[in-house]
Amino acid sequence: MSRFVLLSPNADFDQKLRDAVAHGLRGSVQTIASDILPAGPAELFALLNQEQPEVLIIGPDVPYEEALKFAKVFDVQLPGLSLVLVSDVQPEFLLHAMRAGIRDILSPQADPAEIRVLLERACQSFATRHRSPEAQQTENGKGLVIGVFSPKGGVGKTTLATNIAIGLGQIAPMSVVIVDLDLQFGDVASGLYLNPQHTVTDAVTPAAAQDSLVLKAFLTVHPAGIYALCAPPNPVDADHITPEQVSRLVEQLSHEFQYVVLDTAPGMPEIGLAAMEQCTDVVWVSAMDIPSLRGLRSGLEVLRQLDIMPESRHVVLNMADAKAGLNVQDVESTIGAPVDVSVPRSRAVALSTNRGIPVLQESRKDPAVKSLRQLVERFNPAWRAQAQKKLHRRVVI
Repeated sequence: MSRFVLLSPNADFDQKLRDAVAHGLRGSVQTIASDILPAGPAELFALLNQEQPEVLIIGPDVPYEEALKFAKVFDVQLPGLSLVLVSDVQPEFLLHAMRAGIRDILSPQADPAEIRVLLERACQSFATRHRSPEAQQTENGKGLVIGVFSPKGGVGKTTLATNIAIGLGQIAPMSVVIVDLDLQFGDVASGLYLNPQHTVTDAVTPAAAQDSLVLKAFLTVHPAGIYALCAPPNPVDADHITPEQVSRLVEQLSHEFQYVVLDTAPGMPEIGLAAMEQCTDVVWVSAMDIPSLRGLRSGLEVLRQLDIMPESRHVVLNMADAKAGLNVQDVESTIGAPVDVSVPRSRAVALSTNRGIPVLQESRKDPAVKSLRQLVERFNPAWRAQAQKKLHRRVVI
């Protein structure tokens, strides 16, 4: 059971916090109704009738400067604690708050659902910092970077990318981030029904590039338990983002998350190639038509010549339809590579895309859902370990 402590005299926020915990979180809340903060952990624990909390929430009506002083003390003496600040802090103060030890910032106007998502994230952060040394040794490396690419547009690339992210979020909650690298016309925000306050433009600023805590403050939390970094709303902003900045961004995120999913622009722009060099896995997407297949074949050949093809490749035939006049064997002979997953054309997928709710977010029974889950499973550590064993057996034989 999670333990939350609120430091605030604000009774309205206290009630919202308790509503959030009561509906969806297994935990208890203790409130210290004062705007005068304890001097340190010893004084705080003397006021509590429970064990050390996992999440300490500095609520509304506590002066901002006092909150930062308090956070600095606790960050030194109890660095494993998750500190959350409830404040309408201006963007220019975010860096100071993060460096003081604040793990996350919440608006006082947040509703219980938003509070619940943030508390889940804070608990996940606490659990991550308290894993055993053995577990940390296996997880301290970079996460998987999964790039979704297609030489042609209109093949359902964003639909696949968002479903991969949602599916992985069910395997590793709060450990997945999806990044929209179609910087001019990206659709991840609409595909996930998000209205982000921050975008890739914020994430590549010097402050974010130098401090991963600042970078994470620019991510948008999705209700399904993943993070998103969406494309800028104005296509002109894409001109100010360089391939070097994107490389740095992906590198940073790979050290912070178990899975980084990249939705890229059609074709092979410089931004896409820079991202590909950071990928551990590439998902190639094609529709079941000759122009898409020929484009994919040409794209694969170019990348072989450039020698930047990641070893883990996954070819997905999307919107597969037996009435198209082609079969999987025709596709494989055209592109010169085997098809790993075939996703049939589906009304359920089309409807979910228009609603902004990925089909894997809902419990639907549909052939396309089964195929999408097979695709997601390819990035599950258990599946990858099994695949490695099979490959080893083949090599030995």
